[in-house]
Amino acid sequence: MKSFEWIYDHALNLKGGVDALEALLPVPLTNDELSALPDSHFLSLMSTRIFSAGLKRSMVLAKWPAFEEVFWKFEPQKLVLMSDDMLENTMQDRRLIRHWGKIKSIRSNAAMVLTLGEEQGGFGRFLAQWPSDRIVELWQLLAKEGAHLGGNSTPYFLRMAGKDSFMLSNDVVAALKAQGIVDKKPTNKTDLKAVQEAFNGWQQQSQRPLCQISRLLSFCAD
Repeated sequence: MKSFEWIYDHALNLKGGVDALEALLPVPLTNDELSALPDSHFLSLMSTRIFSAGLKRSMVLAKWPAFEEVFWKFEPQKLVLMSDDMLENTMQDRRLIRHWGKIKSIRSNAAMVLTLGEEQGGFGRFLAQWPSDRIVELWQLLAKEGAHLGGNSTPYFLRMAGKDSFMLSNDVVAALKAQGIVDKKPTNKTDLKAVQEAFNGWQQQSQRPLCQISRLLSFCAD
């Protein structure tokens, strides 16, 4: 396994200097910033990600004002009270993306957001307190407790929300394979544990957020 210094130097050579490289690196929100955001913000982002899977994101975003209107600005306390009939009625609204499974996921995920945020005083606080060295466990928890959050959907949602997380994009997976950490796209618990441990090591070496290490690693796919 290559050191973080090697990864950074390799990316530096490709991107033409420190300033150019650093400008490409994402910056996660602080714990205080995450904690200050309302549950509705996270549920809306989560739903955006779910509806974007397999579709052009620009098309989904163009329709999102209608979703915000129909689904009460994604206030989870209201959405958990929606009956099946109410959900079915939204399928007649041509302004929406009428995918029954994804429509139902809004109510399911509203319940999850409320449940996970209950002890912490909000879903943002729940995300903020989750340690980065166990981020894969967070992926697995959200996929288990929520709906339509398997595969890369949870990591993409977390990145959108500003919670520090690495990604398993094609380039990142190629780099992990090149370094001998996995021999295929990591999906089982053993491979995901190996990937988490690798990122934990790079984070200890660099003191950088996971999202930056992930982006740097994506530049090392070749």
